Amino acid sequence: MKPNTEDRRFATDDRVRAALLARGALVTHADLRRDAPPQGRSWGVRRVRRVAFAALGVAAAVVAVCLLVLPGNPLDPAPAPPARTPGINEPPPTTGPSVIPPRVIGRP
Repeated sequence: MKPNTEDRRFATDDRVRAALLARGALVTHADLRRDAPPQGRSWGVRRVRRVAFAALGVAAAVVAVCLLVLPGNPLDPAPAPPARTPGINEPPPTTGPSVIPPRVIGRP
């Protein structure tokens, strides 16, 4: 005959509970004292992140000043000079073979 499954489960629970109580009795207040604080300065993730955000803030402020205060502001562009009419002395652009226009050589 097999022993009852519930009785085995309760027996296992009792054994685990007794083992944990025995292990807990071995811990004293000396085992629970704090460790010594670390010596020296170390760069933690928070400190690095703070420095990086500060650097990004300074860079953004410099860019904002350059865009808004210095001359040549893209928000206030310089006026463009007026367009000029094309000159008459300019030869027309040639797109085909060069052809010499006919000229009158002399009068009779």
